Amino acid sequence: MRRILGYLRPRVLRMTVGLFIKFVGTIMDLFLPWILALIVDTVAPTGNIPAILWWGFAMVVCSAIAAAGNIIANRMASRVARDAVQAIRHDLFAKISSLSCRQVDAFTIPSLESRMTTDTYNVHQMIGMMQRLGVRAPILLIGGILLTLTLDPILTLTMVCILPLLGILVWRVSVRGIPLFRKLQRSVDGMVRTVRENITGIRVTKALSKTAYEKERFAEANSTVVQSEKQAGITMALTNPMMNLLLNLGLTLVILVGAFRVNSGLSQPGVLIAFLSYFTIILNAMMSITRMFMLYTKGSASAGRISEVLDAPEELTAQPGDGAEEEAHVRFSDVCFSYHGREDNLHQISFSLKRGETLGVIGATGSGKSTLVKLLLRLYDPKCGNIVIGGRDVRTIPPEELYPMFGVVFQDDMLFADTIANNIDFGRGLSREQIRRAAEYAQAWSFIEALEDGLDHMLTAKGTNLSGGQRQRVLIARALAACPDVLILDDSSSALDYKTDAALRAAIAAHLPHVTTVVVAQRVSAILHADHILVLDHGRELGYGTHAELLETCPSYREISESQMGGGAVAQAG
Repeated sequence: MRRILGYLRPRVLRMTVGLFIKFVGTIMDLFLPWILALIVDTVAPTGNIPAILWWGFAMVVCSAIAAAGNIIANRMASRVARDAVQAIRHDLFAKISSLSCRQVDAFTIPSLESRMTTDTYNVHQMIGMMQRLGVRAPILLIGGILLTLTLDPILTLTMVCILPLLGILVWRVSVRGIPLFRKLQRSVDGMVRTVRENITGIRVTKALSKTAYEKERFAEANSTVVQSEKQAGITMALTNPMMNLLLNLGLTLVILVGAFRVNSGLSQPGVLIAFLSYFTIILNAMMSITRMFMLYTKGSASAGRISEVLDAPEELTAQPGDGAEEEAHVRFSDVCFSYHGREDNLHQISFSLKRGETLGVIGATGSGKSTLVKLLLRLYDPKCGNIVIGGRDVRTIPPEELYPMFGVVFQDDMLFADTIANNIDFGRGLSREQIRRAAEYAQAWSFIEALEDGLDHMLTAKGTNLSGGQRQRVLIARALAACPDVLILDDSSSALDYKTDAALRAAIAAHLPHVTTVVVAQRVSAILHADHILVLDHGRELGYGTHAELLETCPSYREISESQMGGGAVAQAG
């Protein structure tokens, strides 16, 4: 919560002015019953019409000031809440973008989405309502009690005797409510995750006729949310009827005691009328305080979840270190890594690439190929060993300098609902000629040119209006567009035919000879001509060398090659 308050400090002046205006307007509201009692008990019996009109005009002025003050203050409060939450969302998005993959795995993507949307909305409601009611409701409560003391202390004591009960009620509900709203937000995270998975895999779901199964999964997640919301709602809903009961009991006592005192001549009718007005004001103030506590309970739970992300430490900051001249451009030295800290997902991996060389990485599913790529990109840090690019350990290179070195195509990469040109450019400000040249190298220009709008052809989200091979070629064009130092192709040619794949490799070799390339593939043909080939199995190196060398020294590689290319093709390639 303290972290969220920091976003209000730059807006203290505006909040102070707004709260002062709200204070003035609220005081004007409190004067109205007092003036009415004065008119009924003191001015009206004298028959002085000008005095009655004068005090009536004073009531009109107080009402106008109160209305104007509340409107202006509420607008200022809304502006403060809007600007503060805008800054929170901006910083939260920036923080999420800088989280390490390990931290994203810990928070989970659905939870981060929920914190960016539902939780920031709850904080927005809390900030706005605390400004609207945080001044007005206490002033109406305390001011109403003080003014009633000037009118009739006995009636005031009758009214005040129930306030401790109301305070205890609000405190108990708030203490129980915060954990329940935290539980509710966690269940919302689960439902968001279910929806996200269902939308992402909707084609697989339909293809396997699992729609009914997915409906059951969603119904279970939805039921969990409903139950959590029901528990929190019932707890908070008890507040209003209990407060109404206590306040109406107090009102009944005030009317009874006031009637006896008026009948006994100890009080006046105008005082009783004013007391009823003040009691209504105090009742509304207590209801507002209850509503404020409800929003605070929900908002503080959401603020805590947001602060968890904002306060997450920077895990992948650049560490001090100096570079050294060395022949290798990319080098892995005895690199080990584990996702969960138990069994190594990569173990003692070493290789060295000169600038312009190509490394092919092959192995069974789950052998650690993509993990190797993530370590090279420093999406994770290795458990042991070191990774060097250009003579510098990747842990010593600032992110703003490290990431532009790479051009990357992942297995499940993303195309956005935008033009082909903007998808290739990716906000880097590339020229039209650079985009076209990258498309040509990626063997994508032939189909782009055939489209009616060419590079301005609009893609749907994930590029679903392109074929699989066309999507992969656009993604490869994006990776090549900025002429990277290191090109990573993580199983990015699986949808390409052999002819296109060969033409792509030839174009990279001819036009980008300085680029060091790491190709992760399932097909031997995709890495056949690589300068070095690394064979992985369960995170361990089974073989390292050229295609011909591995055919002689690595049985696993020879088996893969024979199964894919046949004995004659293997012998010819060798």
